[in-house]
Amino acid sequence: MSQWEYAPAPESREIANLKPKYRPFIGGEFVDGSGEPLKTVNPATEEVLAEVGTASTSDVDTAVKAARKAYDRVWGPMPGTERAKYVFRIARLLQERARELAVLETLDNGKPIKESRDTDIPTAAAHFFYHAGWADKLDHAGLGPDPRPLGVAGQVIPWNFPLLMLAWKVAPALATGNTVVLKPAETTPLTALVFAEICQQADLPPGVVNIVPGAGDIGAAVVEHPDVDKVAFTGSTEVGKQIQRTLAGTRKRLTLELGGKAANIVFDDAPLDQAVEGIVNGIFFNQGHVCCAGSRLLVQESVADELLDKLRARVSTLRLGDPLDKNTDVGAINSPEQLAKIKELVASGERDGAQRWSSPCPVPEKGFFFAPTVFSGVEQSMRIAREEIFGPVLSVLTFRTPDEAVAKANNTPYGLSAGVWTEKGSRILWMADRLRAGVVWANTFNRFDPAAPFGGYKESGFGREGGRTGLEAYLHVQG
Repeated sequence: MSQWEYAPAPESREIANLKPKYRPFIGGEFVDGSGEPLKTVNPATEEVLAEVGTASTSDVDTAVKAARKAYDRVWGPMPGTERAKYVFRIARLLQERARELAVLETLDNGKPIKESRDTDIPTAAAHFFYHAGWADKLDHAGLGPDPRPLGVAGQVIPWNFPLLMLAWKVAPALATGNTVVLKPAETTPLTALVFAEICQQADLPPGVVNIVPGAGDIGAAVVEHPDVDKVAFTGSTEVGKQIQRTLAGTRKRLTLELGGKAANIVFDDAPLDQAVEGIVNGIFFNQGHVCCAGSRLLVQESVADELLDKLRARVSTLRLGDPLDKNTDVGAINSPEQLAKIKELVASGERDGAQRWSSPCPVPEKGFFFAPTVFSGVEQSMRIAREEIFGPVLSVLTFRTPDEAVAKANNTPYGLSAGVWTEKGSRILWMADRLRAGVVWANTFNRFDPAAPFGGYKESGFGREGGRTGLEAYLHVQG
């Protein structure tokens, strides 16, 4: 496949308005955290971007008290029509500062600027717009009479979609009348702290949103705090299990959105060129740092060789490199620890006998990069078929019948998402009914909408975020 040559088209990093220091946001003000400061690093260059003040457990306590005070005195009693104005204002400010936020997200996370610009920031704003519309309509959401907020929500978010995951959690919490204490990921705290600036711009009452940067111990302090009424966590299954054990027997409400090992299933009647684009988007979007990534490709045997040839040719055209270049398709891995995990699992795949093919694209010497990789000849017993790699690595398996496809797709401890590629609508419905996945995409992949609930089964967690269903996680409802 011929490839166009593109001259570099870098976005200016000056747009990010990067500051040398960032501080926690508690009670409506930026404060000096009493935790040990951390340095956040650009994964594409390994340069230090900024120093971030972190919270201590006493700071978490102060933040929860501020959130409780705001809930009791201002935000909880406020009519939904008034809350909606604040949430809508935040959405508008996210749009106004979208370019700044996109560049900052790319610098801090390593994802390509075109993904930050075209997906992350617009979708984050869309969640606030959508939930602003619900704030004064909760009595009509079909959730029973007189739905009431829970109180203080403790939220812990991951590093793969920092601002978007914040929006998924903060928007419904605010719209339903709760206040928030949020802990951003240790490696990607910057857009969350700029979001705190946006809360100030929107004149959000002090204490309604609090941002406490820090490592895992601060996340644990938020989760375990006795005055937190609701916990929402997105991250690894291992940590999710720890949280569930911690909260067992308490009054706290909990939603978990955890890992995944999604099957992208291609039947012999699928439009293969279209399917290839969906496969590429499913696993190489955001460097594969996606909990619902289509990291297992199940292909019907009769078209497996043809599809693999098309897939390798298409992957060879992906441009890996500077995330700020608007032409870049695959950016940097977020951290050296994650890169080491990817390399270790890839090595296990080679040892187990799978056939590795990696894109011949040049890999930058500096920064944390990994070439897009496809494994064929994968067996279900291999680690690369069972464990979440969370990187740009695809494992390809084959099947002969729809029943075999369902059995292989469901042969995983996870159940977050799946994709089905076929021209037969009846087959799509038949498969969707049998796949144990929270989301099933048909002839597409990685399509999200604030109005559509998202969540998983089994070790992918429980509860839903987004849509009318997602509101219930933040409300007392009468069954």
